Amino acid sequence: MRTWQMHEEADPWTNLQLDEIDEPIPGDGQVGIEVEACGVAFPNVLMAQGKYQVRTTPPFSPCESVVGRVSSLGAGVDSFSVGDLVMTMDGAAIAEHTVAKADRVFRAPESLTPGQCTALLVNYPTTYFGLYERAQLQAGETVLVTAGAGGVGTAAIDLAKAAGATVIAVAGGPEKVQVCKDVGADHALDYRATPDFVDQVRELSGGGVDVCYEVVGGDTFQHARRCMAWDGRLLIIGFAGGTIPDSPMNHALLKNYSIVGVHWGASIARDPESLVRQQAALAELADAGKISPKMYPPFTFERARQAFDDLAHRKTTGKVVLEL
Repeated sequence: MRTWQMHEEADPWTNLQLDEIDEPIPGDGQVGIEVEACGVAFPNVLMAQGKYQVRTTPPFSPCESVVGRVSSLGAGVDSFSVGDLVMTMDGAAIAEHTVAKADRVFRAPESLTPGQCTALLVNYPTTYFGLYERAQLQAGETVLVTAGAGGVGTAAIDLAKAAGATVIAVAGGPEKVQVCKDVGADHALDYRATPDFVDQVRELSGGGVDVCYEVVGGDTFQHARRCMAWDGRLLIIGFAGGTIPDSPMNHALLKNYSIVGVHWGASIARDPESLVRQQAALAELADAGKISPKMYPPFTFERARQAFDDLAHRKTTGKVVLEL
C-alpha cells in the first residue's frame, strides 16, 4: 500500500516521501481500516520539523486523524462490523490502510462527510473540552475566538454558537474574516487592519467578553486579556504564533478573571472515558444539525506535500483534509 512518511526531521512540503509498504494486519483487539480521509493540522508540520513538544522518531507519517471503513477485524473484536464508517486517532497515518485499537475507534456520524468527521477527533473535542468543560460556557455569554478561521478556531465558533453564545472572532485578512462569518460568528475583526482590537471587542461585547478561546499567544494574548469581562475565563489553547506570553497577575486579580489551561490530550490520558463522552456528545450535535465542521477544499492523497505547504504558510482555513 502507499503511505506518505518523513524519513528525517525536515520541512514536510519538500521532504515528505511517498513509500510503498506492506498493508498492516490487525492484531488482537485491533481494527483494520480502509482510509477515506486523513486529517492534518499545524502541529503535524511542527512534528515533521522536529519542533513539536513530543518528538517522533522517523520514519513516521505526520497525521492526526483518519476516517474510513472497517476492512478487517482482529481477534476478540465484536464491537464493529466490516463496512462500518469509523474514525480514530490511533494509528493515524497518511496511508491507504491503517490499524487501530478497537477501544480507540469510534463510529463516525453518517450526517457528516468523512472529511468533516476528521475534525471530530482533535479540533472539536479540544474545543468541547475547553468551552463546555473548562469554561462551563453558558447560553447568552460572549466568546472571543482568536485565529478564528483556523481548524480549532472554526470549531470554537461552531460549538460556541451551538451553546447559544454570541461570538466575536479575530482573523487575518478579509477572506479569513469572511470564513468566520460563514461559520457563524456574530462579529469578525481583521487584526491586520486593526492589530490592537481591544477597543472594538469591548464595544461589541458591552465592556468585555465572558470567555476567550486564545490560540495564538504573543501580542494576541496581551490584547485578548485586556478584553476580559469581570468573572471571565481566558482559555489557553496553544501558541500558534510561536511566542509563549507572560501575564501580569495583577490584571487578572483586578478584573477577577481566570486564566485556564486547556490541555485536552493530557486530559484524555488521565481520563480515557472522557473521550468517549465527548465523541458521543459531538455525534449527537452533528446528527441534530447543530454543528458542521468547516473544511478547506480537500487535497487528493497525491497532493500531500501541497497540503503541508499551505498549512505551514497560513493559507488554509477550517479543517485540512486529504481524501482517498
